[in-house]
Amino acid sequence: MDHHSGKSSDHLTINVTRRDDPVSEVTEADAFASVRKYPNIVVRGPLFGLAEQRRGDRPRWRLLGELDTGFPQMARDELNSHLWFKAKDDTEDRTVRRSLLEAVARLETDPVNEVTADGVRYRIVRADEFTRIGDGRLEPPRATDPDDDGWDLDAPDPPSRSKGFVVDHAAAVGLTEGIDRAGLLRLAYTAERFPGDVRADSRRAVTTHPGVVLLPTTFRVVESKELSWSMVTGQYSTPQGARRALVHHLTRPVPQLPDLPDMPELPAWMKVDEKEQAVNERAAKKFMARRRPNELVLRGRRFQVVRVERVMRIGPDGPERPRPSDVDDYGPSKIQPTMDEHGVVTYGD
Repeated sequence: MDHHSGKSSDHLTINVTRRDDPVSEVTEADAFASVRKYPNIVVRGPLFGLAEQRRGDRPRWRLLGELDTGFPQMARDELNSHLWFKAKDDTEDRTVRRSLLEAVARLETDPVNEVTADGVRYRIVRADEFTRIGDGRLEPPRATDPDDDGWDLDAPDPPSRSKGFVVDHAAAVGLTEGIDRAGLLRLAYTAERFPGDVRADSRRAVTTHPGVVLLPTTFRVVESKELSWSMVTGQYSTPQGARRALVHHLTRPVPQLPDLPDMPELPAWMKVDEKEQAVNERAAKKFMARRRPNELVLRGRRFQVVRVERVMRIGPDGPERPRPSDVDDYGPSKIQPTMDEHGVVTYGD
């Protein structure tokens, strides 16, 4: 791995600027009102993803996609494939391809959180996912959050607002975001539901990575339980994306399988009760008849579209990597066929 110097003190700077345009003023007012109504936060846990730092970007890093995986190894596998396909499709230079494939080979055997290939640093980065809460209710989408009104369940998801996001701690932000970040500087896991080593790593990170950056907001559907919440959908870049995912969850519970001869019968747990399905479809239809609804109650179950934030800790050398207490269910492995420096792929070895 190449060694890079030039560490910056930007991770200690929060640059707050006043924006006088009408859109920014409305957004700031909406944010202030929401923070007053939902003053506390609930941390769900870490998410992992990929970032790169090119020579001209230092000290800034750029996200390569969503931070939406729950385990570091899933992000390492994603990086493995990213570099393999760059070697396959994006270069004819044997030296560049060799550098990319050397990084792939290392990711196949070692649980590393950073590699350098063709002069670019690639890092597995972590962020903590949280939502705001007030009077026992999680924060719904804000009026100023990007949104739409479409209900086409087969339409592509809105473009990611995280992919390409520049992690720049010193970039100018509005007053509300500056206050939010200042309030998150000392954030650490304290709840007893987190194991001791997780809490210890969290406290340590406040010192080793004292800066924080807020990533683009995402949205999920959760089901409210008596003392907790459970996730129903993944994360979406707009509230409407999460609403469509809830409708999909209710009306398309299993894939539509072709009616083929000798097709084995579905197991009982995969079968859908027709009466229950009819109830779900009626509830979904009423939900879709409303404009930008954020709550659905169905047979005593309460589904909510919630606003989800992610905070990334920043140190002198950039975004935080996975912590020792961040666990994996499995280790590194070979996930792509063998390729040589000429781009020749060998299958079946």
